Parts: sequence; C-alpha cells; structure tokens
Amino acid sequence: MSYTPSSSVVAARKAVALRLRDLRKDAGLTGKGLSELCRWNPSKTSRLQDGKAAPSEADIRAWCHACDADDQTDELIAASRAADSMYVEWRRMERSGLRQAQESVFGLYQRTRSFRVYASRVVPGMVQTRAYTTAVLDAVQRSRVTVDDVAAAVDARMERQRMLFSGGRTFALIVEEGVLRSAVCDSDTMTGQLGHLITMSKLATVSLGVIPLTTDRNRSPAEDFYMFDDVQTSVELVSGYLRLTQPNEVSMYARAFNELSAMAVYGVNARALITSAINALR
Repeated sequence: MSYTPSSSVVAARKAVALRLRDLRKDAGLTGKGLSELCRWNPSKTSRLQDGKAAPSEADIRAWCHACDADDQTDELIAASRAADSMYVEWRRMERSGLRQAQESVFGLYQRTRSFRVYASRVVPGMVQTRAYTTAVLDAVQRSRVTVDDVAAAVDARMERQRMLFSGGRTFALIVEEGVLRSAVCDSDTMTGQLGHLITMSKLATVSLGVIPLTTDRNRSPAEDFYMFDDVQTSVELVSGYLRLTQPNEVSMYARAFNELSAMAVYGVNARALITSAINALR
C-alpha cells in the first residue's frame, strides 16, 4: 500500500518544476531544444517541467546551464532539497537502525514547549512505558529494519521522556479508544502501559482525551500526527514520515486537532475507558 505525501510536498515539487519551465521559456528554448543541449530524451524534459519527476542536482545544473542561468542553480537545488526533505521514507530514515531515528528529533523536542498529539494506532511515545516501547519497536524492526538496535532505540526514547518532563512543557494528547485495546504487546505489558497512562493523565502538564469507540463522527480516524508548538507538524504515514512547516498546513492540522479534541472525553470519563480496557485484559 502506498500513500501520497501531503499536498505541501506536491506543491513544493510543483513550484520547482514551474521555475524550471520559466527558465526554459525565458531562454527562448523549446522542450526539444533544451533536451538536445542537456543530452537527454525530450520525455525527461516534459516530466521534469510538469512535476511528474523530481530533478536530481545534476539535472538542475544542466538545465540552468542550458538556459544560461547558472546563477539560479544553487537556489533551485536548495528548493528541490527542501521539497525532498518534507517526506522521508521509513527505509531511508531507519537505514542504519532505529536508534538514529529516535535521536534525530532530540533537538526539535528540546525546542518545543507545547505538544499536541493525535494517536489512532499506538500510545504516544512520550507516555509509553519501557516494556511497551520495546514491544512496538521490536515489531517495527522485524517488519522493515535490517539492523537490530531496539535496546539502544528504547534507551533513546526513555532519555527523551526524561528531558520532556523536566519542566516548562505542556502536552495535549488525544487517543482513539481503539489504541487502548490494540494487541500490540502481551497483556501484562499492556496492563502496565494503561496504568501508566492513568498516572500520566493526572499530571498538571498533561491533558489526555480519549475518543470513545461509540463516538458519532462524520470522519474516519486521521493519520497519527505530532504538533510542535505552531512551528511543525510531523505525520506518520504507512510509507514514511512527513514534516510540515508551511503555516497553512500547520493550521490545517491545528483545526483537525481541535475537531478531534471536541470528540474526546477527559478526566474521570477518560480514565473510566482506560480502566475498562484494563478489565478487559484481565
């Protein structure tokens, strides 16, 4: 199954393609003429300027040189890299193991003061127990990562948790009730995780909402996402990890979070759903 990256990625790539097309037109070149100068097939020129294929850095250099616009090369390469960096495939991010993926976001977490998280599949990482994290990352490693460094990755996530709860940060967490009943680990581990979730929900810095399975809703659960202040939204797709920093896209997820928050129950009612899930395990 494949997922199309967000509209922001598509828009960023399209913007690069349009700039390439404009350079060709400003140079008075036809698609065929540019292709001849670049020594490639005209179909490649069409794909690049229509945004159907992402240009390599060598492609951009050749294109700009053919258009007598070498001064535009560095800026276009930077724009193309920015578009590529928005969407990272899991296999690329986890090429050298899971620990690096965990450590890569330390700086972002340190800078953030207000976290908003929506989870429809697993308990948010910042409130996971060590045993639950181990079970989740074990499953990830078996399914898509050749390097087995799960123990080191778990240590990295636990270290991040200590940093997060050192003060000055707030956490608004929304989880689907299905997350409380998902069989991602053995019953003892899940019971411990749910008990920990109840404890965390009582902290003054944590707001925990649970969307009941019985909720009457006009939209299906969204993809899991993390919001870091109003600066970045990170979305977990089946195929990869999406970083959104455009204000309009961050605002879209803020609105979605508010809508999801309105569906959730909090406090005693949320803890009652967690307790029900614990009782079901027993």
